[in-house]
Amino acid sequence: MAAEQERYMEEALALAREAAAAGEVPVGCVIVQSGRIVGRGRNRREETQTTVSHAEMEAIAQANRTLGTWRLDECELYVTLEPCPMCAGAILNARIRRVWYGARDRAFGACGGVTNLFMEEFPNRPALVGGILGEACQEVLTAFFREIRNREAKKEAEI
Repeated sequence: MAAEQERYMEEALALAREAAAAGEVPVGCVIVQSGRIVGRGRNRREETQTTVSHAEMEAIAQANRTLGTWRLDECELYVTLEPCPMCAGAILNARIRRVWYGARDRAFGACGGVTNLFMEEFPNRPALVGGILGEACQEVLTAFFREIRNREAKKEAEI
């Protein structure tokens, strides 16, 4: 794996940590075109109370604004957690050419965790590379959910 891919995934990890600090499930995403980050996003569902406020959706929207087009066919997406079906659909529709992800999502993953939408006969299917800084991406998620469980256990003990 090239240092370039790790650098972009580190950018996504920083956004995931920002999401965790805000009480959001820690997922971060960046979109890159020709070596330049054109979109950044992190989970904001709790903040916005909007179902579609996933990291990938936020990054895609910012990339659309930055580039002035909905077509992101010259872009690559880096995300800390395997995309869900909604985000995989947005990636397909945006025509993103390659997806790099960190941790596998065995509950909602649409790139192999549960299903793989990118294997279906859609036009403009992106290339897919998983496991980029996978351990670091998984650890951010594990620590976040461990903290939630610890808080809940402490509340129950106080009752």
